[in-house]
Amino acid sequence: MVRRKGYGRASGAGTIINAIATFKGAAFGLDLWTEAEVEVGEDLHEVRGEVEGVEGAEGAEERAVEEAVEGARGVRGEIEGEPSADTSLIERCVEAVLRRFGFPPSAFVRTRSEIPLGSGLKSSSAAANATIAATLDALGKKDEMDVLDAIRLGALTAKEVGVSITGAFDDACASMLGGFVVTDNKRMLLLKREEREGLALVLIPREKAFTAETNVRRARIVAPWVALAFEAAMRGEFETAMTLNGFLYTAALGFSAEPMLVALECGVKGVSLSGTGPSYVALVESEEQAREVESAWNALGWDAEVRICKINNECSY
Repeated sequence: MVRRKGYGRASGAGTIINAIATFKGAAFGLDLWTEAEVEVGEDLHEVRGEVEGVEGAEGAEERAVEEAVEGARGVRGEIEGEPSADTSLIERCVEAVLRRFGFPPSAFVRTRSEIPLGSGLKSSSAAANATIAATLDALGKKDEMDVLDAIRLGALTAKEVGVSITGAFDDACASMLGGFVVTDNKRMLLLKREEREGLALVLIPREKAFTAETNVRRARIVAPWVALAFEAAMRGEFETAMTLNGFLYTAALGFSAEPMLVALECGVKGVSLSGTGPSYVALVESEEQAREVESAWNALGWDAEVRICKINNECSY
């Protein structure tokens, strides 16, 4: 097999319904991107991964892949300023695609990302999606795998590696398909997808909060009320769903609800903790409202970055 390169990308996403409590979730695409480059060839001997940081606002290093659980395998690559970066997720994604099509485990993968690591903005889902798409592209097999099957493969791999509790099929669908999605994560079914134009504001604290460290027992206590939020999402009432979700999970996981209350005071109708935190995401109706919320969030005095993003409706597969 001669060496071939492939490329893929996927977006970040914001939370509407966190699926940890009920295994049913909802999310929407954000205009923040992860790109992957995969080179396959028998003379590469083994799957290796490298994660490249991207300079973000105020010079912050950003990575594409969340740290996996201790003990996950992987020939580790290099990342500027992060010599201990764990590349297990992207390596396992490449291996999964190669195994699916009967190719030897001989490849190199590199990712670049605009999505902050451990922020709740779906860096792992984006990395898995982009890597799987790039591997399929390198093999010339993209036409032989349906987009939902590609998403499922990445979600299963993320669960195996330990960066996700449910497989995050909702996050993965929003990341790859774009738009607003509602899913059954246990059965890995896409239940609903809508496209909406607009802006989202993201508050990104400097601290990290990894999904694998989440108190699942506390999260599942609020399941009956999360189910009500899910019903609202199925009706297309995404703002109502995400705000209820946000208050439930901030209480359950010990995060402050103050950014949500501040956004609601500015007239925002949809705001939530994103994922298992620590970021918050708000749907805003105009650039003027975005600037108002940005100012209010900055006034909180947190060690955090505020970004204005477009809602991403693009399928990147």
